[in-house]
Amino acid sequence: MDEHALFLRQAVWTRTLRAYCFGRFARGGAQRVLEVGCGTGAALTDFLWPAVVHGLDVRPDVLRQARRHVSAACLTCGDALALPYAAATFDVVFCHYLLLWVRSPLAALLEMKRVARPGGYLLALAEPDYAHRLDRPFYLIPLGRWQRQALRRKGANPDLGAQLPTLFLQAGLQILEAGCLQPPEQTMTISAGQEEWEVLERDLSGYIPAWLLQMMKSWHEYACRRGKRWLFVPTHFALGQVPQWYNGFGG
Repeated sequence: MDEHALFLRQAVWTRTLRAYCFGRFARGGAQRVLEVGCGTGAALTDFLWPAVVHGLDVRPDVLRQARRHVSAACLTCGDALALPYAAATFDVVFCHYLLLWVRSPLAALLEMKRVARPGGYLLALAEPDYAHRLDRPFYLIPLGRWQRQALRRKGANPDLGAQLPTLFLQAGLQILEAGCLQPPEQTMTISAGQEEWEVLERDLSGYIPAWLLQMMKSWHEYACRRGKRWLFVPTHFALGQVPQWYNGFGG
């Protein structure tokens, strides 16, 4: 699975939620929108209302792909911890599956708050909580533990999702909504199971022995064929608003 296909798959997780939130922003007259950590532009490809859309990512290679997929967006290479925008520039600032990878998620939220206008919105989407991952059948439970450990080794915080409300409050944001995406159907089809395995294999490659990964894959496929495979990773979101009195400089 190439990176854009992976990012598109991740964007599917939040399509309904994004439609709801973006509709709210559009009704509120939002005109300038920034996605921090836009990757290849997967979350911007189905943007729902006329606005000046900006995307930022630290990787030039994924931005080259984003320019093909969302050519109308204003794309910039930069760091989420030092956003290259003036204070109070945007009506909406959002991120998707980003904060778990950031060295200091609170510092990133404070930067996002700085570049949002007073009364503007911050939205964090698709932040997972692998500490409460559920796997069935029982013999696939170790996959979750290994994936959590592998993500930590790569520098991620795999449990960040459950911390979102606290982080928003620490950043001085008014929380409008926060919660967890609904779990999937009880069974996973073989095709969906293959997609899920490709993501898991990407995370676990080099972390556990190849023979063990292959054995777990065969068990995973067996469970999918029998309609017994079930997987749920709690995936959290938070929607916050910048205080009207905030001046972008901590005042």
